[in-house]
Amino acid sequence: MLSAMAQHYLSGLDLTGRRVVVVGGGTVAQRRLPRLISAGAAVEVISPHVTPAVQAMADGGELSWHERRYADGDLDGSWYALACTSDTAVNAAVVAEAERLRVFCVRADAGSEGTAVTPASGEYDGLLVGVLAGGVHQRSAAIRDGVLEALRSGVLTDRVVGAEAGVALVGGGPGDPELITVRGRRLLARADVVVTDRLAPQELLDELSPDVTVVDASKIPYGRAASQDVINSTLIENAKAGKFVVRLKGGDPYVFGRGFEEVLACAEAGVPVTVVPGVTSAFAVPAVADVPVTHRGVAHEVVVVSGHVGPGDESSLVDWSALARLRGTIVLMMGVQRIAEFAGALLGGGRPHDTPVAVIQEGTTRNQLVVRSTLDAVAETIAAQGIRPPAVIVIGPVAALGPADR
Repeated sequence: MLSAMAQHYLSGLDLTGRRVVVVGGGTVAQRRLPRLISAGAAVEVISPHVTPAVQAMADGGELSWHERRYADGDLDGSWYALACTSDTAVNAAVVAEAERLRVFCVRADAGSEGTAVTPASGEYDGLLVGVLAGGVHQRSAAIRDGVLEALRSGVLTDRVVGAEAGVALVGGGPGDPELITVRGRRLLARADVVVTDRLAPQELLDELSPDVTVVDASKIPYGRAASQDVINSTLIENAKAGKFVVRLKGGDPYVFGRGFEEVLACAEAGVPVTVVPGVTSAFAVPAVADVPVTHRGVAHEVVVVSGHVGPGDESSLVDWSALARLRGTIVLMMGVQRIAEFAGALLGGGRPHDTPVAVIQEGTTRNQLVVRSTLDAVAETIAAQGIRPPAVIVIGPVAALGPADR
C-alpha cells in the first residue's frame, strides 16, 4: 500500500502575476524564491529578518518584503503559500490559515504537515524536470540529478528527428570532452548532422545516436579557402533539407575559429544560427598547465595572437613592434611551425632575451605536454622536444610562475 506522501497528485501551477506568500526569509526561503520569481509569481516575503540574498531580491524589485512577523490574515488573497520559518508554531499557524482559506501551502520543516510539497526540480533547455519520490526529498533530488545529467550528457535524449531545422555553432572547448558547455552538449545530443573539426573533442562523437550523420570537416579537400566554402555549403544544404546541424569546433568559434564566416554564410542563405561560445584554448590550456595568463603584480594585460601569418607577411595585421614593447602576456596560437620568426620579431622589438616562455601541447588532454624555455631559446627547445601542433605558447613573466608561486 502506498504511503500518503506517495499519493500526491503532481501538477503544474500557473503563478504568473498571482500573489504567493513566503513566510520566513532565511536560507530555506532563499532556496525557494528564485523558482517562484522565474515563474512570474507576485512574491511577498513576510519576515522580520532576511538573508542578504533575499534583501538583494527585494531591493531589485523581484519581490516585496514585509519587515515584520507573520500575523493571521496575511494569506488573504494569496494563491499559494510557503511556511519557511525556523519556528514550528509559526509554520503550523501558516498552514492552519491556509487550510481555512483553501490555499495550498508548503511547510518546509515538516512536509507531511502541509497541503502541498515542492518537488525536487531543475531545468533543461526550457524543460522543467520535477521529481516526487514519496516525499523523501533526498531521494527526489538524487533522481532529479540523475535525469538532468543523463539529458545533458546525451545518455537520455529529447531529440525528435526533423523537429527543428537550422545550425548551431558550438564551441567544443580546448580538448577535454568535459569542458564543453552544458548547452553545447545538449544541442549536440539533438543533432541530425554534426560537422566537426579536427580539434573538436572527438570523444563526444561516440555519444551520438547511430543515425546521426558525422561530417569530418578536416578531410574536406581542395585547399584552405575552398574548404571553408564546402563547409558553409554543407551546413546550409543540410539545414535547408530540414535537419538540425551542429557545427562542432575546438575552443571558441570566434577565437581564430572562422566561426563568424560561417554565421555570415548561413545568414545570407536565410538559415537560422544559434551560437554557443566555448571555453577558449587561449586561456584554458595555460590554466591547466599552471600558467595563469594574468597574475597580480606580474601581468595586467593579455594579447592573443594568431600564428597563421608571420611578422614578415604582407597580409599580417599584427604590429609586432608594439607587441614587443608590451610588458604583459602574449598568447600565441598556432605558432609552433614559425616560432623562430615570432621570437625574432619580439626580440628585435626590444623584448628581453630571457623573457619566460611556456609551451603547452595538446592541453587538457591525456597527451598534454608542457615545456618551459626563454624567448631566445624557445625555437630550439620546441625542435628538441619534438613539439607539434596543436600547442599554445605563452610569452611573458607569467610563464615563469608555477604552483609554488600561487
